[in-house]
Amino acid sequence: MVNTKTAIVVIFSIVLFSGCSVGMAISGKKDPNLGAIHTGTTRGEVELQLGFPVKSVTTQEGRRIDIYEYEIGNEPSAGRAVGHAALDVLTLGIWEIAGTPIEAFQGKKYEMTITYSKDDKVEAINSAVVTKKEITNENSTQSGTQ
Repeated sequence: MVNTKTAIVVIFSIVLFSGCSVGMAISGKKDPNLGAIHTGTTRGEVELQLGFPVKSVTTQEGRRIDIYEYEIGNEPSAGRAVGHAALDVLTLGIWEIAGTPIEAFQGKKYEMTITYSKDDKVEAINSAVVTKKEITNENSTQSGTQ
């Protein structure tokens, strides 16, 4: 027979631990509309799709080179959230051990370098896949040099 204190601790633990994967699934980030970014697009229109640049440099000629990071494949999903919640309940919260890492690796990070003319219109676009390992290494390198 289970005493009341044990039952309360178990229920509290389920409520506390269930939600990481559920919250991550429901709060993903909408994919940017990359079709809206092309030669001649204004910097404001680019930032509407990609957000603010992570790095920006102005050349001697007055051109601006911005580097953006964005993610594709991690859109918010009520279906994934409900699935994680159901598995949390069925496994008494143990599902979080698998569900949270699954959600953490949703989507793929990309980096886009855009060169703007003097009048802030896109002149050139370069894109590359950025791995989570590269981002971690870059962040640790930057924090070590400051």
